[in-house]
Amino acid sequence: MKFDSNQAWKDASSAVSANRDLLSALGGVFLALPTFALSLFMPPPEPPTGADAETVMALLGQYYTKGWPALIAVALLSLLGTLTMLTLFTDRSRPTVGEAIRQGARAVLPVIAAQILTGIAIATLMVIVMSGAGISGSTGLKMLAVLLLVGGLSYVFIRISLLTPVVVVEGQRNPVAALKRSWDLTQGNVLHLLAFYVLLMVAFVVIYLIVAKGLGLVIALVTSGSAAAMINDLIAACLQAALSIYSVAVVAACHRQLAGPSSGALAERFD
Repeated sequence: MKFDSNQAWKDASSAVSANRDLLSALGGVFLALPTFALSLFMPPPEPPTGADAETVMALLGQYYTKGWPALIAVALLSLLGTLTMLTLFTDRSRPTVGEAIRQGARAVLPVIAAQILTGIAIATLMVIVMSGAGISGSTGLKMLAVLLLVGGLSYVFIRISLLTPVVVVEGQRNPVAALKRSWDLTQGNVLHLLAFYVLLMVAFVVIYLIVAKGLGLVIALVTSGSAAAMINDLIAACLQAALSIYSVAVVAACHRQLAGPSSGALAERFD
């Protein structure tokens, strides 16, 4: 089946518009509030002016070593929220929010397992490619290796981009089978999906920067110091949550289109 990016975006935006209030609540609880709390109570370190790469890496190492429990907790909440919204977007039995959360929770471990398997495979490939390029001592080969890795990672990302709806919608709990199913669904549409995802990413970044900078200027006129920083962090968290909601809707629309069922069902209102 040939992928229609225009239809996918229409389906996704219609679903978000039809259920804006509920999605806003879920996005606030699972995405915005945890992100804001993390920025408030455990902000990332700010390297001193002129710091070299080694200093920056050391600061980041200390940050992750000290804060990994909180970072993992926020990541798990974000994943649970994403899977819950995906359930509500795609389950035509109209589950309640509580039922959707429970269904999302059951999908967390298979998704994490699939992500870990993918991470191990990617890390192994990176070590092999970069080691080979490093042994050669050729700058040209090193640059070529980097380009090949970027292209390869982009290709893999597209092929497994439907992992979460495969687990949630199709109920596939075997991580290897779920990855294979996503790989099969994206067959023949890699370039179309890549162009669609890149276009959306650019649009999201531009919207984020315009809104964040615009509101930041207004905030700077009425307050300053720690209060301004806190408000800016809250705005950033809300914007990230909003963009994540649209991202989930897009993935749901892409899966529905490529998996076969009518895309019109995506926009049905859920309870």
